[in-house]
Amino acid sequence: MHVLFAPDCFTGTLTARQAAEAMAQGWRRSAPDDLLTLLPLSDGGPGFVDVIASALPGDTVVTTVSDPRGRPVPAAFLMTTGADGRRTAWIESAQAIGLHLLDAPERDPGVTTTTGLGEMLDAALAEGATRIVVGLGGSGTNDAGAGMLAALGVGDRAELGAGGLRLTAIDDDALGGLADLRARLAGIEIIAATDVDSPLLGLQGASAVFSAQKGASPETSQALEAALGRFVEVVGRTAPAPSDLLTGRPRRLDKQPGAGAAGGVGYGLLVLGATTRSGVDLVLEACGAADLVAAAELVVTGEGTFDWQSLQGKVVSGVARLGLEHAVPTVIVAGQKSVGRRETMSLGVSGSYAVAETDEQVAAALADPVGTLAARTARVAATWSPRR
Repeated sequence: MHVLFAPDCFTGTLTARQAAEAMAQGWRRSAPDDLLTLLPLSDGGPGFVDVIASALPGDTVVTTVSDPRGRPVPAAFLMTTGADGRRTAWIESAQAIGLHLLDAPERDPGVTTTTGLGEMLDAALAEGATRIVVGLGGSGTNDAGAGMLAALGVGDRAELGAGGLRLTAIDDDALGGLADLRARLAGIEIIAATDVDSPLLGLQGASAVFSAQKGASPETSQALEAALGRFVEVVGRTAPAPSDLLTGRPRRLDKQPGAGAAGGVGYGLLVLGATTRSGVDLVLEACGAADLVAAAELVVTGEGTFDWQSLQGKVVSGVARLGLEHAVPTVIVAGQKSVGRRETMSLGVSGSYAVAETDEQVAAALADPVGTLAARTARVAATWSPRR
């Protein structure tokens, strides 16, 4: 049997490459004669640049930027050159604003900032990029990209780069440099590679859905919703939105799918004229995943937690869709799972398995992520590739 391993990272424990290798290691224990192909993936979050670099030739540019708390941190992005000579910068926002950069007591989306991402964008422009792809996911911020815009010269860093809660009190003229920045970016294509379809505001927005996992209390989440609403108001005063071609009404960037990605960075990029794309679709395309799936007899994907968010733009959903298109069964091996058979069937998944289901198993998986993932995958292989 030809098996394709195409997992995302297991956040906090394994990179996508490490996860794929652990899965393959376990599979070989039960099915040593199977042909195994490894395809580590990303949805735009942690590991995005490494995955793209494994698929496209380019040069890695290393720089130093501000982390979510304003401390210097190393960051790298990939520069590639197309056949037409066009220079593309592939940026992983989590390298500057990732939740993993913060210790547990430091996680507070009310004060963390996206300033470092703006510094990465500035470095990419200095390298001559005419196309910038920004992978969004795994952020520890919730400021709608205000800090990012400040780092690019839109306004005062002390006002815009002090975290989401500070936006409640920004002045009406806080974004005075926005027109100049837009002029600077004329001719630069910006793509926001998003891992979620959430809008910026509302019950499905950045603050309501994602801020808690970044350290916000319910009260802070509500305050952040109001602060981001104020930011949208000031953006509207500074740069009125263009009219929708169909309705003639102003186009609400804050309501666009993906505007809430990475704590609203999707919105900040849309303000600069970016377009949004599914991060996993972009990665699958760059990696030539369709051909690899078509050549396989079984696809095994996975991630740290298989939950409701996985059904909306994550790696496992993108891989399962490709499996359906090519009539190749897909199974998921995840650290933990909280979705039932009905949801997995609607996704087109033939089976899903958890490494850990009890508190004791979770502790064991955290202590030995490679060993426990390999062991679970070995048991899956015994079901899907029985010995002849």
